[in-house]
Amino acid sequence: MIRTRKPAGHIAFVGAGPGDPGLLTRRAHDALVEADQVIFDRGVPESLLDVLRAEAKEDAQFSPAEGAPGDVAKVLISAARSGLSAVHLVAGDPFGHDSVVKEVQAVVRTAVHFEVVPGIGQAEGVASYAGVPLPGVRTAADVDDVTALDFEALAAAVNRGSLALAVDAGDLAAVRDGLLAVGVDGATPVGVTGDGTGETQYTTTSTVDSFVAAALGFTGRVVLTLGAGVSQRDKLSWWENRPLYGWKVLVPRTKEQAGVMSARLRAYGAIPCEVPTIAVEPPRTPAQMERAVKGLVDGRYAWVIFTSVNAVRAVWEKFAEHGLDARHFGGVKIACIGEATADAVRAFGIQPELVPAGDQSSEGLLAEFSPHDEILDPVGRVLLPRADIATETLAAGLTERGWEVDDVTAYRTVRAAPPPAEIRDAIKSGGFDAVLFTSSSTVRNLVGIAGKPHTRTVVAVIGPKTAETATEFGLRVDAQPTNASVPDLVEALASYAVELREKLMAMPAKQRRGSKVQGPTALRFR
Repeated sequence: MIRTRKPAGHIAFVGAGPGDPGLLTRRAHDALVEADQVIFDRGVPESLLDVLRAEAKEDAQFSPAEGAPGDVAKVLISAARSGLSAVHLVAGDPFGHDSVVKEVQAVVRTAVHFEVVPGIGQAEGVASYAGVPLPGVRTAADVDDVTALDFEALAAAVNRGSLALAVDAGDLAAVRDGLLAVGVDGATPVGVTGDGTGETQYTTTSTVDSFVAAALGFTGRVVLTLGAGVSQRDKLSWWENRPLYGWKVLVPRTKEQAGVMSARLRAYGAIPCEVPTIAVEPPRTPAQMERAVKGLVDGRYAWVIFTSVNAVRAVWEKFAEHGLDARHFGGVKIACIGEATADAVRAFGIQPELVPAGDQSSEGLLAEFSPHDEILDPVGRVLLPRADIATETLAAGLTERGWEVDDVTAYRTVRAAPPPAEIRDAIKSGGFDAVLFTSSSTVRNLVGIAGKPHTRTVVAVIGPKTAETATEFGLRVDAQPTNASVPDLVEALASYAVELREKLMAMPAKQRRGSKVQGPTALRFR
């Protein structure tokens, strides 16, 4: 007789680090996406939890840790004994919290398998993001209970080097009183950082005497840094000094299209807000696409030219409907208007033969596309699957070069539904510091569904035609890249912000305060 046993469960105590999702270790990420149940501490930022929920198992359960260490341990042990993978997600490092150490001790007394995945401590990690070095002899601690602090030891740490403490904002006064009571000099430099490693991280510098008043308005967990390292913030601060730090940037594209743009904006410190202005729908009559797919398989075409990621997706969806794959492109050469479109083709296992090296536009593609040669090109037909509103520039240029063109509607672009009222109000009232336009249609449709951006909003456009459309709608164009690509567009906006900062820094203080220049960069230097 074969006996079956319940699958063995597992417990992981995982350090979330200081809050930035990018600072999770690979092991921590793996444990979390494989977990059946995640219990998280209140110090774990909601932004990190949102990322984890999106990547976790579909049926994974997330809930806050509640009760004493023994109660939390019982929940974890019960889940593991039921064959589940349970995680206690802890802000900073697991062993930086006495309560978690007690939970681990409770688990040790059972036969349940467990592991501890270390993370960067909140105090030490946020100090680095705030530009405060902790060299030489130092103390960094994530504090849960201020009443248990040894202030004599903290004073000695300050005298020897630097100190960093992660505490609740409500405990700052108790920390100040404790430090002064043991003789710490009231003039000792202090930095207080809120939302450490987050999109709105902010650091204020003062002294032991005055840091509580300077930190009014801070909530949740904050990191307190004391000592000589605080004075180096002016030179070493990097997170809060990125070109677009704190800028709210409107990205009028769908989430699928905006991924690369939003990631680059975040790298420069911006807070992107994605607002779809275009919805993609199938063509009203599928007959054209059906004939085009049959022609591809039958060898009717010498080239397929893709002018957008949506066109690539439309063709591959039609292939999937008929049980076809990349092998059926054999013998057909592929040209793409730009790198983003080329990447979409490569994702299906095909390397395009032609991507313009310079101007990534219809004109740039035509400049590098060879004329038809009856001897070298026995098949003289090109398939051009595009949107229903595409311009005729490319098709006309190919015809002039001797090619027969099947200009096929692969998808329709329709105006998206208006965004929520609060987004519309922010667009019209100047709630966004900048907006990035990637095509003339994004300009027209954004104005159509949400209204015209406020005059204080910085406008960046991807190319000349988009600039013309923006100007027609009464918008002032502030930034435009030399090359029409999403990475260059973001780079152009970042460069504009740097130039703006330099101009403001060069102004006398009185003139700077009276400047009409808007945005976080301007406000920071007034």
